[in-house]
Amino acid sequence: MVQAPVEKLTLEAFLALPETKPPSEYIDGKIIQKPMPQPVHIRLQLRLAMAINQALEVGEVASAFPELRCTFGGRSIVPDIGILIWSRLPLNDQGELVNEFSGYPDWAIEVLSPRQSQTKVWDNVLHALNYGTQMGWLINPKERSILTCAVDAHPQLFTQDDQKLSVPEFAAPLELTLGTVFGWLKLGK
Repeated sequence: MVQAPVEKLTLEAFLALPETKPPSEYIDGKIIQKPMPQPVHIRLQLRLAMAINQALEVGEVASAFPELRCTFGGRSIVPDIGILIWSRLPLNDQGELVNEFSGYPDWAIEVLSPRQSQTKVWDNVLHALNYGTQMGWLINPKERSILTCAVDAHPQLFTQDDQKLSVPEFAAPLELTLGTVFGWLKLGK
């Protein structure tokens, strides 16, 4: 039996589809739905976005967006947190945020979910680094580690609570340790 070739979906066709919950990503002509986030993932994502915004929005440096759709380099991905420097925020003439953003995040942060492939998630981070993202993080709650990579530096693996985490140069006012990030999982403290 001869099977007809399957046509790949175009990026434009993917972007015309309705959004899904959890979000889907477009990678190499395929639609890949992200797993439904669980409490550990959600807690780390929200607290980290809040900490970034508290440190960087005051000086109009950057802003963090959970689940920001980023379309660039033939892919449409949704980092758990996409951080944009102030000059790249999608604003209208009145200076208000708009819903349409097309581009790469300046800093991409992913929180690994239990059933996600670390390699596939890291591939999205590396793709972003190849298209203008300054730094990527992969937070692994199970291993209690954070892997960081900047465009101009070797990857770093943080596994000790007292280690100060690497951040992009624009985020210098933000000082976090591994212990601070995973300490957010202890409620009431």
